[in-house]
Amino acid sequence: MMKKLGLVYGGKSAEHEVSLATAKAVIQAVDFKKYEIIPVYITYEGEWRRGAALEGPVSSIEELRMEKNGVAKPDSIHDFLNGGTSAPDVIFPLLHGTNGEDGTVQGFFEVMNIPYVGNGVLASSAGMDKVVMKQLFAQARLKQVPYVHFLRSGWKNDKEQLISQMEQELGWPMFVKPANLGSSVGISKVTNREELENAVQFALKFDRKIIVEQGVTAREIEVSVKGNDEPEVSVPGEIKPVAAFYDYEAKYKDGNTELVIPAVVSPQVAEALEGMAKQAFKVLDCAGLIRADFFVTADDEVLINEVNTMPGFTPTSMFPLLWQKSGVAYPQLIDELIELALERHAEKQQLQYTRN
Repeated sequence: MMKKLGLVYGGKSAEHEVSLATAKAVIQAVDFKKYEIIPVYITYEGEWRRGAALEGPVSSIEELRMEKNGVAKPDSIHDFLNGGTSAPDVIFPLLHGTNGEDGTVQGFFEVMNIPYVGNGVLASSAGMDKVVMKQLFAQARLKQVPYVHFLRSGWKNDKEQLISQMEQELGWPMFVKPANLGSSVGISKVTNREELENAVQFALKFDRKIIVEQGVTAREIEVSVKGNDEPEVSVPGEIKPVAAFYDYEAKYKDGNTELVIPAVVSPQVAEALEGMAKQAFKVLDCAGLIRADFFVTADDEVLINEVNTMPGFTPTSMFPLLWQKSGVAYPQLIDELIELALERHAEKQQLQYTRN
């Protein structure tokens, strides 16, 4: 029997376009003999629009926007998603960034008691906030680069003190990042005070919390993880960006960044990558999937950079590419993630919510 699969994409986020690219890629890969695909588009303004079930893959991103068509959100969001016999059996949230990857939508699906692919509220919100994530990693004694973090108000009131602290604790170069954003949006590499101040002002356009990390000379290695209580880890892949770092353009537009899969690493490094990725998955209480990003230094020290709780699914995205090279084809990967979502949801239904 075909499952009704709701694909939620777009979103009120700086990563709206990335989400559309992910949705297009998933629709092109999913098996229409197994699933009835129900598109749910969230506009830039945050309005939800549900379209008719798709009859087959779309040929362009523009077909997915539904700015002027689709069913506008009614007074009851419950009725919107649970449209009688057309209600989805499971939701695949293909949302990146704020208002989608940060636990907000996941909390909505939890309240609605709808199965959904991927991480829950805690893992999503903790994984989205790079500062909280790094603090949890530190608690678990996972090695990582030194960093300094502050709020907009702190930068306004104590800018000179913060700059001095960063120069002393981090040194040049540094990487300035919005704490709550992905796809390398708002990130800058800086080598002096003027660049640092400009980079912070730029990052503050996207978030009120900023994290500044020590620049490290190292290889950028990533692994993909899938599972629930017993996660599996893919082969590692290495990113060799042409630019100063693996930025938004390199990830989604240029197409000229070299991806080496599998990465050439020693058995000891491969073991460390797998172990640290599983540990990070469990520390954040993840479910379904993550991509874990690492630095590997010249002397084979492995440092965890961050995890992405809703990695991209575009044709050039590392998450599906790593699994492909690990023997899991794109359509099979989608099937497995859906089954993991249903498995986790079934487990939650066993919980008792009354005292007696």
